Amino acid sequence: MTRHGALGLRTVAVFEAAKGLLVLVAGFGLLSLLHRDVERAAIALVHGLHLNPARHAPRIFLEAAARMTDRRLWLLALGAVAYSSLRFAEAFGLWRARAWAEWLAIVSGGLYLPVEVYELLHRPTVLRALVLGANAVIVAYVAYVRLADPERPAPTA
Repeated sequence: MTRHGALGLRTVAVFEAAKGLLVLVAGFGLLSLLHRDVERAAIALVHGLHLNPARHAPRIFLEAAARMTDRRLWLLALGAVAYSSLRFAEAFGLWRARAWAEWLAIVSGGLYLPVEVYELLHRPTVLRALVLGANAVIVAYVAYVRLADPERPAPTA
């Protein structure tokens, strides 16, 4: 692998690890809400961020908070641990330029693309465009690195 390819994969690895860390922190944040009034905390957050609670996203957030139970908080936190574990494994593999991690990055990143395109077409925002663009660039780059170097071994079963 070229030095450029290794640096690029390590950059993607850091990005994936950061996503994993962000979701893990969010999962622990959910656990901090156990045995608390989640709806009241959500209302305080919406008002603290100066969001209009009548708008679509804040309203959905507040409705979800109103239905939150301790069991659901645990399930969401466990989901966050599972997701972040996958991102950390992918980051480790990309850092070490492992073929399995490159394929994981291509497939897992590619799965989001149709959803991101749909969201951008139906509710266009700059943030959605940036997320789609970043994800598309990452998927394309990792696919290029994985497929462009014929001397690198192919993945084994």
